[in-house]
Amino acid sequence: MLPGRLRGGAGDRKKVALIATEVRKYSHAQHFIDRFLEGYGWHGRHHRPPVDLVSLYVDQFPEGDLSRDRERRHGVKIHPTIAEALTLGTSRLAVDGVVIIGEHGSYPSNALGQRLYPRYRFFKEVVKVFEASGRSAPVFNDKHLSTDWKECVEMVEDSRRLGFAFLAGSSLPVTWRIPSIEMPLGTPLEESVCVCYGGVDSYDFHGLETAQCMSERREGGEAGVRSVHAARGEKVWTLLAGRETTLRLVLASLARSHTLAPPPGYSYPVLSAEYVRRACAQATGSVGYFIEHLDGLRTTLLLLNGFVLDFNYAGKVKARAGAKGSEGSQGSQGSQGSGRIISCQMYLPMPPRQTTLADFFNPLVNNIEETIVTGKATYPVERTLLTSGMTLFGVESLYRGEVPLLTPELKVAYAAPERSAYWRA
Repeated sequence: MLPGRLRGGAGDRKKVALIATEVRKYSHAQHFIDRFLEGYGWHGRHHRPPVDLVSLYVDQFPEGDLSRDRERRHGVKIHPTIAEALTLGTSRLAVDGVVIIGEHGSYPSNALGQRLYPRYRFFKEVVKVFEASGRSAPVFNDKHLSTDWKECVEMVEDSRRLGFAFLAGSSLPVTWRIPSIEMPLGTPLEESVCVCYGGVDSYDFHGLETAQCMSERREGGEAGVRSVHAARGEKVWTLLAGRETTLRLVLASLARSHTLAPPPGYSYPVLSAEYVRRACAQATGSVGYFIEHLDGLRTTLLLLNGFVLDFNYAGKVKARAGAKGSEGSQGSQGSQGSGRIISCQMYLPMPPRQTTLADFFNPLVNNIEETIVTGKATYPVERTLLTSGMTLFGVESLYRGEVPLLTPELKVAYAAPERSAYWRA
């Protein structure tokens, strides 16, 4: 939450431009726009953002478009170009922050099945305005950076070259956690697992963020990724065979789930690796990403569609001689060197159930506000750069026939900030 000293008065409120693919009910852009314009629930009160959304660029206007309604009701002008949205029709940058929401809309897919959202194109249009104006402003990019690794790298390099705060990613690292735990900085972590659901080049990114926001806090920080191997269906379980620690972490993750599919006649499954395997074989399929980091850490992502409908994490701490604690204990904060399993759920109630409000966007918008007001990103963009790369190489591994890929490109080393940005409400 923004400290009171950062909220500002009427005379020093920051101006924000939002660049969107489309604005309709439940689109990402609608969630962001409405929170900036009308506020949201935050720590037991209705929070009004300390910034003003003053302009929009909208790329597509489908049936059910809401952007024109927001323009009429709030006086936020929809500009015909990104440059005009950022300059407010002048010749120079006239806003203090830019929010890029390149998610949803009618865009083509490539041979790998990746939807070619124009995030990179939007970003480069923003950079052109910065360069022409001789100054820049903080930028937020929703979800992964691009479907092309070189474009991802270029985006981060542009932010460094021009010296602006660059925040990116999704709600998973900043939403509620059940239980509300953090990986202590410097934890000697051995392995991370996320078990969730969803599609390739979409929710796989969410699952990788779930794991990465925890494992980046390990001893020595993030070192980068050596290899990525993705698989589907029965091959996932073949690759898991013999990986006892990974399987224990899969079950620990699932024990945090609220949505497991029980067997007929039961309300809850008794978890075992064999039961999960059988249940997934009968459901809509499994996808697994098996990732080796340069410092020896393993990250495993399982998309178990038809079996689970939430995002669950478990991490194994290295056992050290003389350390107290057992391998089976979970959710402990005092876990350094104990051999414990740390586990939680990143709580993400989804709006298609019609009764939920997608409140997990609240902490993400709050982090964007803080980044714009302070000029400093609340977490490192290198996390999103690396998770973008893991996603892209996972998709490529599947496309090439589920083969392992060496990833020298992903030597992205960084340190996690001491303060974590997740929602403790």
